[in-house]
Amino acid sequence: MSSAAYLPTGLPIPVPESDGISAPYWAGLREGRLLVQRCTQCGAWQFAPECICHRCHAFDPAWVEVRPQGRIYSWERVWHPVHPALKDRCPYVAVLVELPQAGNVRMVGNLLGDPLQEVRIGAEVNGVFEHHADAAPPFSLLQWRCA
Repeated sequence: MSSAAYLPTGLPIPVPESDGISAPYWAGLREGRLLVQRCTQCGAWQFAPECICHRCHAFDPAWVEVRPQGRIYSWERVWHPVHPALKDRCPYVAVLVELPQAGNVRMVGNLLGDPLQEVRIGAEVNGVFEHHADAAPPFSLLQWRCA
């Protein structure tokens, strides 16, 4: 699923950390795929990316593609901009999405649609890939829309 840009220009461009640990995550988003780490030793899922398994401490967890579908675990309606580029974009809804098919790991994103919409904990959401091909460097984000 893809969409026109939801976020305004002028925000810092998300890039992998200098150690490159999150590079596969960002590359997956550019390809329209959601990749989450899973330990090849104990099977534990984890997000945010790390070089070591949170459960058994094995090194180099694998990257596994998962469906960008989940449920709202928590949310917040943001009324005050956290960056000058967002001054005309408030309110907006930030959600913490739990991914049942990936060991219930959670990730933060924006909930697309009416910023004053009713938001319900447990509501099913689908991922929407927002591609910024003209940015330097190009990047993609994962946003969420109620199912």
